[in-house]
Amino acid sequence: MINMTYGKKPVGRSVNAMGQRPMQARAYGERAAQFLLLKAPPASGKSRALMFIALDKMNHQGLSKTIVCVPETSIGSSFRTTDLTSYGFEADWLVEDRWNLCLSGEDAEAQKVKAFVEFMASDAKVLVCTHATFRFGYELVAAEHGTEAFDNVFLAIDEFHHVSASDHNRLGAILRQLVTRERCHLMAMTGSYFRGDSDPVLRPEDQSRFRVVTYSYYEQLEGYDYLKSLSINYQFYKGKYINGLADVLDTRLKTIIHIPHRGSSEAFDDKGGEVGRIMDLIGSHKGRDEATGFDLVETPDGRTLKVADLVDAGAGRDVVKAALGREVRGPDGRRDDQGDRDKVDIIIALGMAKEGFDWVWCEHALTIGYRSSLTEIVQIIGRATRDAPGKNRAIFTNLVAEPGVETGVVTDAVNDMLKAISGSLLMEQVLAPNFRFYRREDGDIRETVHVDDQGNVAIGIRGLMEPPTDRAKDICEQDMQDLLAAACQAMDRRVLSPETAPEVATQMVLADIIERRYETLTDDEAESVRQHLAAHMNILTLARHAPEPDKAGPAEAIASPEDVAGTEAGGDDENRLASSPNTLLALVRRFINVREVDVELVDSVNAFRERFEVASKSLDSALLAHVQSAMVALRVEMTEDEARTLWPRIKAFRANEGREPNVHSNDPLEKRMAEALAWLKAQKAKRMREGAV
Repeated sequence: MINMTYGKKPVGRSVNAMGQRPMQARAYGERAAQFLLLKAPPASGKSRALMFIALDKMNHQGLSKTIVCVPETSIGSSFRTTDLTSYGFEADWLVEDRWNLCLSGEDAEAQKVKAFVEFMASDAKVLVCTHATFRFGYELVAAEHGTEAFDNVFLAIDEFHHVSASDHNRLGAILRQLVTRERCHLMAMTGSYFRGDSDPVLRPEDQSRFRVVTYSYYEQLEGYDYLKSLSINYQFYKGKYINGLADVLDTRLKTIIHIPHRGSSEAFDDKGGEVGRIMDLIGSHKGRDEATGFDLVETPDGRTLKVADLVDAGAGRDVVKAALGREVRGPDGRRDDQGDRDKVDIIIALGMAKEGFDWVWCEHALTIGYRSSLTEIVQIIGRATRDAPGKNRAIFTNLVAEPGVETGVVTDAVNDMLKAISGSLLMEQVLAPNFRFYRREDGDIRETVHVDDQGNVAIGIRGLMEPPTDRAKDICEQDMQDLLAAACQAMDRRVLSPETAPEVATQMVLADIIERRYETLTDDEAESVRQHLAAHMNILTLARHAPEPDKAGPAEAIASPEDVAGTEAGGDDENRLASSPNTLLALVRRFINVREVDVELVDSVNAFRERFEVASKSLDSALLAHVQSAMVALRVEMTEDEARTLWPRIKAFRANEGREPNVHSNDPLEKRMAEALAWLKAQKAKRMREGAV
């Protein structure tokens, strides 16, 4: 569904004199901020960015301690003692083993909380613990010494999307207390700043206190030395997923396989049985390596693969986790690339190896079963997007059940299709350049597409409403990723039905989202935000509709790096755009060259519908017809908002055709317009009757 190419020529992850990569240097530049929010993709180096900032906080800003909180113990290894002085920084990051509470067994929570309390009373500088340990430890320390015990402490929260503004989220409540008191320093880090529910991560009044540092997926992947291509695919299977696994599992690729959640419709056996079937599919089991706990499986062509089983929760899993966490190093103390790459070939996981899991050699993240959480999808894809020598392509594959006519559970099948479409829509936005839109007037001498002084790709749109206030401008500049996630999660059958006009999706649905999220916005503020959100969602879809010389289909129309490099260019910005091999940016550039964009054109596309058509290509016509009929049968009833949104289209239809739309038309959109017109007439008659009484 998505195939993206980055950096034709290696840009290199250049480091400064202190050994900091670009994102880390950007974050370090804001180290004086009391409250810092770092939004950066998985594998971008957030843990080391935290080390640089924490050391400055303790060595130069007078803070006494640093507490690093991670969601699960396996992530704690990212914050272990690290040599920084060899790369030019003034100090090394040192964590005593006794204060890295993620190194001990997972069942020792009481002992970890006790250790947390002891740390707070000691002269020790750095502690690493889980979110849960911090919650329990905080409550014990605060109960005895008060919240002031955390004054002058630097608190770092990794995977910050686990926090919620909901009153029921204990971690969120604790952080609000600390932020309100304004005596500690806080750094929040996340690679997917949106949750799977409707609760925001931070309340607006709390988020306004944070200095925000953003580093996009696009910036990260453009700067990689090795990884240049990322594909996101959805593959259907019939029956049990093991039947379709052989078609998507390439045992020559370093792969993480996430098996379905227990209790989901995709699970067909107990978890141990499913792992056994997967290993049987790979080849013949030849035993287990005692030192690492890895299973040894011989493939039909004679290769012996090392398979790490993270599904088995027995005593052996700690051995496997420890082996995965040990980096193979050469005599010089640096990572031995070939040895570390050969350490393991396939990892099979359930509920693990997602956020924060660091296996740089992963080339294929293969997930079985639909994932309703967009955050989970982003995190899983992040397992494969780490840069490593010899790794030029990464793939995310979601192997999902084909909506089966024979099962009769069409409603669930349609819902699952929506989840897949939502995930791909969001990821396309996450992986794209950072677009900014401005109102283009007559006589504007700027190039319609240009790079602004902050590196954003600025695109002019005629008739676009500029944000009328600073509040609306801040939403358009800072909250767009979160709004895009909300839009994808809000997608329903209504916006995919062939009877739905594009304006319903881009006007009514998006307006509803903005109204619910920002209740105090004026009508002009809300409409300006809606237009910018629609532009973000639809600019790529519009670009695919640009005519191609060879009249290729949507997949073939994506420009190759060679195509883009040959584009004629003008000034410096033009050269940067024209020579960029990012296929999405190339599409937008070519589209703008073909035609001018106005806000009505933006509102005329339904990006949801197009993504559904792409996904549907994998289904045969009979099955697709069955799914579509189910969607029509399940569609929402006519609402006043939808009828009013369709009214301009109805008037245009009457002017062009010389008649009203026919409710019996074979054209589903004409039929829906006729239904809307009938509804409007009925409502008008009802009001007239009520007025006559």
